[in-house]
Amino acid sequence: MTVSLRAATAADADAVASIWYAGWGDGHFGNVPEELVAIRTKESFWERVPPRIPDTTVAVLGDEVAGFVMVVAAEVEQVYVSGEHRGSGVAGTLIAEAERQVKANGYDEAWLAVATGNARARRFYERSGWADGGEFDYPATTEAGPIPVPCHRYVKKV
Repeated sequence: MTVSLRAATAADADAVASIWYAGWGDGHFGNVPEELVAIRTKESFWERVPPRIPDTTVAVLGDEVAGFVMVVAAEVEQVYVSGEHRGSGVAGTLIAEAERQVKANGYDEAWLAVATGNARARRFYERSGWADGGEFDYPATTEAGPIPVPCHRYVKKV
């Protein structure tokens, strides 16, 4: 089955939130401060998605949203694939689209943050040609202010 990409719409919000919530737990539980885990409730993902729709591209297989990417300026902020579509090539399609968007935004280098303990994601980005630019604390946005999350900054020329 062929993966197609399109700009997300408000009708995709539920699917995006569901994929984001499940995937965030996989990559972040045990890898980010408990203070952040406590506020990243299931409901919080459904609240966070609607204002992010303009930054979101979805990957569709058949009639189903299989994953999504959020890009702002040179940063690839979120890349998630539903559990049932992992290993299907959707992630590679999404990261290639993110790189294209960063270039279209006028940048020659894309970057993203990966929680230090998220070994699976780190391996994926390295296989996709991204380089580990080193450790840093990513300021996770919360209503109470940013929470520093130990991450690695991955970079790629686009």
